[in-house]
Amino acid sequence: MKKTKGRMDESILVCVYYGPNGERLIRRGHKMASMLDCPLYILTVDPLPYDEFDAEKSGYIESWKELVDELDIDAFILRDNEKQPTSKVIAEITNKHNITQIIIGQTAQSRWEEITKGSFLNVLLREIPFVDFHVVSLDRSIKADEESHFEKGVRGYLVKDGNDYRLSFSSSKHVCHEGIFYKEIGTDFNNGVFKFIKDNKKCQVHITDDKVTAPINIYPFVKEELLKK
Repeated sequence: MKKTKGRMDESILVCVYYGPNGERLIRRGHKMASMLDCPLYILTVDPLPYDEFDAEKSGYIESWKELVDELDIDAFILRDNEKQPTSKVIAEITNKHNITQIIIGQTAQSRWEEITKGSFLNVLLREIPFVDFHVVSLDRSIKADEESHFEKGVRGYLVKDGNDYRLSFSSSKHVCHEGIFYKEIGTDFNNGVFKFIKDNKKCQVHITDDKVTAPINIYPFVKEELLKK
């Protein structure tokens, strides 16, 4: 059972988006929350449904889930398939969890790079006027716009091959799982990541030379409040 926080008059929200700065922001938020002994929430927003995330996005989500579990953070909130402006979502989560302090990155990636501009911060200040904002700079050793390591996903299948699974691109009676294969950029072989759904849960396995190189792992996913304790 999660330990009750000493201060419930303070609550911190960390806003992260895909990229190498996410872990740094989460750890900064955890450090602040530990000092204040108050609740901590992690938020990320995406306009796509979770099932349409590519391998890179899924990788970030899984690593953040592990970090949230490791640090015993109160909740990781994923707002996928989101059509509202980011500022509206942040304001909604802030009101729902009585947030008093928000941490954002000075240099964010993709859709959230607007956060670095004063205009977006002004929008947040208008939406959430009574919250303290902390803007954390990106580590200069990290390339801000890190390119994807995978090509666009293509339909594929896993076929049982003795005690192993083999990747195939044609459907047959021997198919065990149907999903999407993301090939690593710069390789002439079928090396990459294969994603599929099993028992309404997302699975992701690594492929090397057409074969699954590790046991099939199933990652449970709960929308809105992932890993809430």
